[in-house]
Amino acid sequence: QLQLVESGGGLVQPGGSLRLSCVASGFTVDYYAIGWFRQAIGKEREGVACISSRGGSTDYYGSAKGRFTISRDNAKNTVYLQMNSLKPEDTAVYYCARQMFQLCMPPRPESYDYWGQGTQVTVSS
Repeated sequence: QLQLVESGGGLVQPGGSLRLSCVASGFTVDYYAIGWFRQAIGKEREGVACISSRGGSTDYYGSAKGRFTISRDNAKNTVYLQMNSLKPEDTAVYYCARQMFQLCMPPRPESYDYWGQGTQVTVSS
């Protein structure tokens, strides 16, 4: 059964860090581009980062640039999102998803075919 399961969310103070994990089952993450998205209350889902298959080139979107790092551990079939210098506006539910292509395409949700259930990240003092 193909599945993506996120973990690692929680409450963190502004300026803090979190590392999110996305464990895949039923397929090999190294064969697909994997992306992270987030959705805040009342807002549309937006792309955060993407890592391509094989060579693992990365793309970052919006305010994630310079603060977030996406990586992959093939042995654990897991993709990570390291988030540093967190801000209150980073508060959202974070989702990982499998893209239908091997290379990262523009972060449109319709380009992704399988999604995790999401993990809540709250940045607040």
